Amino acid sequence: MSQPVKQTDFPGLKLVNRGKVRDIYDLGDALLMVTSDRISAFDVIMDEPIPDKGKVLTQISKFWFSQMEDIIPNHIISTDVADYPAACQPYAELLAGRSMLVKKAEPLAAECIVRGYVSGSGWKDYKATGSICGIKLPEGLKESDRLAEPIFTPSTKAELGTHDENISFDEMVKVCGKELAEQAREATIRIYCRAREIADQKGIIIADTKFEFGVYEGKLIIIDECLTPDSSRFWPKDQYQPGGPQPSFDKQFLRDYLETLDWDKTAPAPPLPEEIVTKTGEKYKEALFKLAGITV
Repeated sequence: MSQPVKQTDFPGLKLVNRGKVRDIYDLGDALLMVTSDRISAFDVIMDEPIPDKGKVLTQISKFWFSQMEDIIPNHIISTDVADYPAACQPYAELLAGRSMLVKKAEPLAAECIVRGYVSGSGWKDYKATGSICGIKLPEGLKESDRLAEPIFTPSTKAELGTHDENISFDEMVKVCGKELAEQAREATIRIYCRAREIADQKGIIIADTKFEFGVYEGKLIIIDECLTPDSSRFWPKDQYQPGGPQPSFDKQFLRDYLETLDWDKTAPAPPLPEEIVTKTGEKYKEALFKLAGITV
């Protein structure tokens, strides 16, 4: 296990964005995306990093991007530090395994969420309204039930420290334009359906996931991350039992712990016990190994 990377500061490189997890540097005609070991829950960044988490997320994204290239192009130029510009080379050791040199795309103003199962905020919504994000569903569904067809439920992209808000597809059309919104919806469903089949063969259920898309040279591409434990719910197939929450290989383990605390889900974050940090890291690594056969 390497020393955790809570944030990066590279003299000589231009930091343009520090998100919940990723630090983005502008290299002129490309971006350097560095995945830290930060972890957030309920849109609040925890004080304790999860060692090697950034490497796990980068390797899982790389695996899934390669599986989806015939559906949609992605933003990766290279993940080999030797290919990066000279200005990056002094930081090669830290960048190895947790960074990507990527195309400069114009991000869509909405996040693309696809749900194949009734879980999380979708379950709360269904219990209250019989719908998820305004999409009417059959009566009598239990928590964690599989939906007959995956549903597309976009959301706004919130600023750091605020919460994303679900929007209708018509609202997405207003902010992204009809053609791009329809392309993103189609790509979202196709990627999810393929990923669900691949993961199923490896003993993982992908309950839902979130994608980001951007426009590069006039065409839609997928950017940021792809089907990671940060952006998805991964459940062990052999333990799947509808009617309640499921054990998971993802951030849900951390969320479930936080739900037991008297915390109002606003900053500052409560301290995380070492056991929770370790167990969260183990779940992320297990997901990577099961999906891609890779250890970090």
